[in-house]
Amino acid sequence: MRVLYTSIFYLLLPFILLRLLWRSIAAPAYAKRWAERFGFFSALTTHKKVVWLHTVSVGEFLAALPLIRRLQADESVQLVITTTTPTGSERVRATLGDSVVHVYAPYDLPDALARFLMRVKPSLYLVMETELWPNTLAACAKRNIPAMLVNGRLSEKSARGYARFGALTKPMLQHLSCAAIQNSTDAARFVALGLSEDKVIVTGNIKFDLNLGDDLRVQATTLKNQLSNNGQRLVLIAASTHQGEDELILDAFALVRASSSDLARSAVLVLVPRHPERFERVGQLCVSRGFNVALRSEHSWDSTNNILLGNTMGELMLMFGASDIAFVGGSLVPNGGHNFIEPAAWGLPLVSGEHLFNFAEVARLLTDAGALMKVSSAQTLAEAFVRLLENDSLRMEKGAAALQVALDNRGALDKTLVVIADHLRTS
Repeated sequence: MRVLYTSIFYLLLPFILLRLLWRSIAAPAYAKRWAERFGFFSALTTHKKVVWLHTVSVGEFLAALPLIRRLQADESVQLVITTTTPTGSERVRATLGDSVVHVYAPYDLPDALARFLMRVKPSLYLVMETELWPNTLAACAKRNIPAMLVNGRLSEKSARGYARFGALTKPMLQHLSCAAIQNSTDAARFVALGLSEDKVIVTGNIKFDLNLGDDLRVQATTLKNQLSNNGQRLVLIAASTHQGEDELILDAFALVRASSSDLARSAVLVLVPRHPERFERVGQLCVSRGFNVALRSEHSWDSTNNILLGNTMGELMLMFGASDIAFVGGSLVPNGGHNFIEPAAWGLPLVSGEHLFNFAEVARLLTDAGALMKVSSAQTLAEAFVRLLENDSLRMEKGAAALQVALDNRGALDKTLVVIADHLRTS
């Protein structure tokens, strides 16, 4: 099956490259650094043990950042970080600079992987969440490179997809040396697909182990004072929104501003699209709806504005910290939702749509704690916003519940680092 999969991959390669060109129309970086995707780059020279960490894009990289910081504290380790997307690449370079080696991940093709592994010579391969590729894991196994899944998760929908290709999935999972998985439900799904139980460790979710530093808190307070006119207006945030969702959010915000509540009518919306290529389009949509929009990139906010468009990268945590209520996107449309843990760590009451299959366990914890309100339309989203805006005690109660969930579920990072250290000692 892997031979068939590889053959199909090679046949599809021209179309994959055409897709990169197509995506480069909106995001020009997709047309650059193609050689890296085929394993062509300068070979790494180091006497340290090399740890290859793959984070697909921005979300996975930010989730891995506490892990990266801890690994960087080990002077015997050299980190090589790969991403698939230009936005992920930009975040790695902006955050870590030259302190790590960064290239695009090689395509899951034997020749590209051989060139990559020859140039990097990793002692350990770490892959975040669910980004598993058959040839990559087989290439590591062939060279006796331990491969570890970190912060593994597997939704019911994804498990069904993997099960349809069981003849490819089961051998792939058997090439893993270890899988640190977020919860027992997801662990059972991996085992059902062929992962050996003795390779499974349930660690919890390392996203709970984020750190809100003093500098970030100061910046968030400054931004919140600007947006709220020194506390006179409450701040809503709609984060990581997708196409088809922004329209519903703007409909809801219009209803909020048309309500009978003074607090609701004066509320501010921070709108942060998930993908940077949509920034301009979403900004135009806001203006066409009659809103007075300021761009975060221009730092031009004043009291006449009612929407701040978050059109910068790497500032979502800051914007959560400047807000009073958070809607987390990818959930009013069937994308499966996004990370609730960041706004929960700020102690914000949470609202989302009902499409949460990518974050089902975290959503369950927050719902059970009374921190998360689920909605299904612009009307019900507006009603949830107004209810929270009008009721200070409800807002504080739900925010405190969210923060408590974030605090109660820390510790996965330490468990994961113990497993990584064991693998590095024996590699």
